[in-house]
Amino acid sequence: MSTRRIAASTLWQIASQAAMALLSILASKFVAIGLSKEFAGYYNSAYGYLQIFAIIADFGLYAVSVREVSKAENKAQTLGALLVLRMIILIVSMGVGLSFVWVVPAWRGTPFPIGVTIASLVPMFTLLAGMLRTVFQVQYKMHFVFVAEVLQRVVTTAGIGFFILAGVRLSSDIGVYEWFLWIGGVGSFLLFFLSAISAERLMRIRPCFDGKLLIRFTKLAAPYGIAYLLMALYRQLDVASIALLRPDFALQNAYYGFAGRVEDMAFLLPTFLLNSVLPTLTNRLTLKQDVSVLLGKTLLILLLFGTTFFLFSFLWAKPFTLLFTTPSYLSTADHAGSDTAFALMSIPMFLNGMVLFSFYVFLAHHAWRRLAVCFGIGVLITITLNLLLTPRYGFVGAASALIVVHMFLSILLLPQTFRLQTIAIGRSAILQWLAYSVILAVPISLLAPMLTSAFRTIAAGTLMLPFIVVLALALGIHRTLRWREG
Repeated sequence: MSTRRIAASTLWQIASQAAMALLSILASKFVAIGLSKEFAGYYNSAYGYLQIFAIIADFGLYAVSVREVSKAENKAQTLGALLVLRMIILIVSMGVGLSFVWVVPAWRGTPFPIGVTIASLVPMFTLLAGMLRTVFQVQYKMHFVFVAEVLQRVVTTAGIGFFILAGVRLSSDIGVYEWFLWIGGVGSFLLFFLSAISAERLMRIRPCFDGKLLIRFTKLAAPYGIAYLLMALYRQLDVASIALLRPDFALQNAYYGFAGRVEDMAFLLPTFLLNSVLPTLTNRLTLKQDVSVLLGKTLLILLLFGTTFFLFSFLWAKPFTLLFTTPSYLSTADHAGSDTAFALMSIPMFLNGMVLFSFYVFLAHHAWRRLAVCFGIGVLITITLNLLLTPRYGFVGAASALIVVHMFLSILLLPQTFRLQTIAIGRSAILQWLAYSVILAVPISLLAPMLTSAFRTIAAGTLMLPFIVVLALALGIHRTLRWREG
């Protein structure tokens, strides 16, 4: 039963992300149409900057919450204490981020600090909703998440779309910029509100100020909070480095930010899959049951996800730019554009899954020290490369640093993961993945030159979906992924 629940839970999350991705494309298009490049850069920079403090604020609590609530006798009390801890850490983390953005000399007199302040509503309400998501995760009721997330994105997209219908085009009006950010805050509040109502139907949730539980969960989360902090730094320092090291950071992040939003989606899908697997993985390890097959099939899914994101982002870099933005964002002889960013970000999109897979296996085995050391080295590499490359090459240098650190962490962590835990991924599964990758690359490559507009890209992408399904069925991947209990 648990494997069917994992599959259903993951499918609901994939459906949610697919719907949100489509709405995000529309919202990104509206931002690119409605704001000038400079203000679109401030918009992207605000959210990119806040990602660092949002991941720090997570503090590893969601993963710990799923694990602890799934095995707790008093689930409501456990979640209530975790909710209080989330609020405390969230206030501290966001407080630091907001304080810092107002004192950096390079950002004074720009719309960036006020943008970050308004945009902070999004990670705050999203993280609170994320803690309530634990209820749906452990009870495998992820359809509630689907409804809340999709409605959130509908409200945000429709709100920004209203300005476009009203005739706003390439605006440098700070008022329009602020309204776009406020609309995002309203959408995230709706996500939290709907999540709270739905979660209350399944479990009575009240903040629990239990000192012993708070101390216990802080100790449990702290090792992974450190790992999450380091992960936030190596993943999100690209946008912050551009903002700190380039005087034209708004323009640089205008080109880079839209590709970064897609890369964030590529980061979330493996995260959702692994969050679905984590309760079963933790319980089986506690009962000393075999998890090698479960992990082997999970790794195969991550390889398929990563390959799909990589091929589309790399081979359709120009079509994606036209889809998410406007022709003015394309590369020219004078400067790199968003199509260059999409091509560069395709590599981290693939490698994200490998790093996260290792992270969650280490999490399940409480092997946080090795994680912290590896991620710490990754942060040092990221800082060094950004200092060397970003001032001269802008977002191309920052993206190159991100590629190097992802390659380093994948090479460093995966062998340790296989030594820590037996993972049953056979030769046939590897061959299926390789065949899937090669065959999928053919139509994507052939279609790329024809995709000269957003409409054509959407049409081609729609046609590719059934092709991917038929390809997976023809290769027998569905049989490989069919888990059997026991």
